[in-house]
Amino acid sequence: MRRTIPLLTLLAVLAAACATDSEGEMSDAQAADPDAATDADDGADETPPGESLESPTAPRDEGPGERQGFFWDQLDEPPTSIDLGEILSGGPPPDGIPPIEDPVYESIAAAGDWLVDDSPVMVVRGQTETKVYPLAIMTWHEIVNDAIDGEPVVVTYCPLCNSGLAFSAELDGVVMDFGTSGRLWRSNLVMYDRQYGNLWTQFTGEAIVGERFLGQQLARIPTTLLGFAEVAATDPGALVLSRDTGHSRDYGRNPYTGYDTVGNDPFAFRDEVDGRFPAVTRVVGFPSGDGTAVLLDRLREERVVAFDDVDHPVTLWWAPGQASALDTATIDEGRDVGQTAAFVAEVDGELLEFEPVEDADSDDAVRVRDTRTGSGWTLAGRAVDGELAGTQLEAVAIDDTFWFVWAVFKPETEVVS
Repeated sequence: MRRTIPLLTLLAVLAAACATDSEGEMSDAQAADPDAATDADDGADETPPGESLESPTAPRDEGPGERQGFFWDQLDEPPTSIDLGEILSGGPPPDGIPPIEDPVYESIAAAGDWLVDDSPVMVVRGQTETKVYPLAIMTWHEIVNDAIDGEPVVVTYCPLCNSGLAFSAELDGVVMDFGTSGRLWRSNLVMYDRQYGNLWTQFTGEAIVGERFLGQQLARIPTTLLGFAEVAATDPGALVLSRDTGHSRDYGRNPYTGYDTVGNDPFAFRDEVDGRFPAVTRVVGFPSGDGTAVLLDRLREERVVAFDDVDHPVTLWWAPGQASALDTATIDEGRDVGQTAAFVAEVDGELLEFEPVEDADSDDAVRVRDTRTGSGWTLAGRAVDGELAGTQLEAVAIDDTFWFVWAVFKPETEVVS
């Protein structure tokens, strides 16, 4: 029997996500449901953030949207590529779940004072810097307007889809910053850009309503969801998003307790669920082309799965060590759903085959070895021993997400079995 989380319960937790500002004032939603917001005032941010590390955000362009407000309030018939009736209110008003505009960072060592080994984190690796976004924070903000290697990016997390995705924030020469619209489409976060007021679906980075960019897509930047200990081992110099956000939230509490229990119905999802698998079955999807998906259960069993994607051979890896952010009331106590990473399975044009390392040593973080040279590779796609030591594989964009949303956005998807 499928279990549906009651609408009022989900609305309450979504309201709690926008309940308290940095001055501690209580919103109307919090006043209406004080129980949902109790933890936001008790013990939030008790541990002082670590020493801040410099990482300036990129300047954004100005545009008519900043003066006119949301275009859907301005136009009777806004240009759209979808049925506007499919866009639903998620509960909070626009930016009621506040995006992080000027992110502050701390070292791995400082973050270790409040994160544990299995704490789920979203990792974005650039050429010169790696940034880590704890889901303990992203759950309450969903969007970070940021820069990687000096280039403008928007880093996003939709708890209802467990989709942690990053995109270039520049399109057609316009550098944008993004907010949360308070709307959902197919149970997925709908963003808006402040320059022109377009609506964007987070799952594909496509503008679905608006005049300026309708039908265009933001360029994807590969991301991966890992446990904190894993990225600490592979990237000890990474910058970790600090709880010094300018907002008071109960970082570490999960307002979506039990959401990823198989049998649940997704919130605000009006489409038919593809009947091949239950709605919140976890999959790892590859967004290129029609999309290929691998069931997480299959990946957990095999640990290494190889297949040909649209453009290149791919190797997909899994290892234990990441807590589900949507399981228990405390994020860090969620069940271990493991960690995934995907790469082009070639070095200098030569195809490599990989096999898992059983009982991997967490100290050196070697998770797989290639069968040709026996070199050891980490989930960062980096060889750390053997003939290929120092070699970096090219990362492939993946979506650690739920079947219901993957299948509705990629209805022709092939499921690797």
